[in-house]
Amino acid sequence: MSKPPLADAAVEMLKKANPAVVTTLRPDGQPVSAATWYLWEDGRVLVNMDEGRKRLGHIRNDPRVTLTVLDESDWYTHVTLIGRVTGLREDEGLADIDRLARHYLGKQYPQRDRRRFSGWIEIERWHGWGAQKDSGQAG
Repeated sequence: MSKPPLADAAVEMLKKANPAVVTTLRPDGQPVSAATWYLWEDGRVLVNMDEGRKRLGHIRNDPRVTLTVLDESDWYTHVTLIGRVTGLREDEGLADIDRLARHYLGKQYPQRDRRRFSGWIEIERWHGWGAQKDSGQAG
């Protein structure tokens, strides 16, 4: 495992709208994974959740998370980020989910009638695999 900052190749991959899976911890310690959108920005990762998502409660209870981002053209190549969600807050005006939707869909997020919450993942450790293996030690 490597500590930040991430290698340039890993950052370039993370800037793309790649598939990703976030893992949170249930109150009993059981890890739970879910597909998610993410946005890489200034060495941190933005994630956003609907008010009804179980993972929102998990993060409020224990902010430790793992985000694995798969290269869209080669899923064997991936970067895993290990850290904590900081700055969890309501997404007023749905500005953050709109940024994510534009990144992934090229347009505003369609569902406007539910509250959403944003959090920033502060990265503590990371590793890469496949074409990213030399970027960060696998572990």
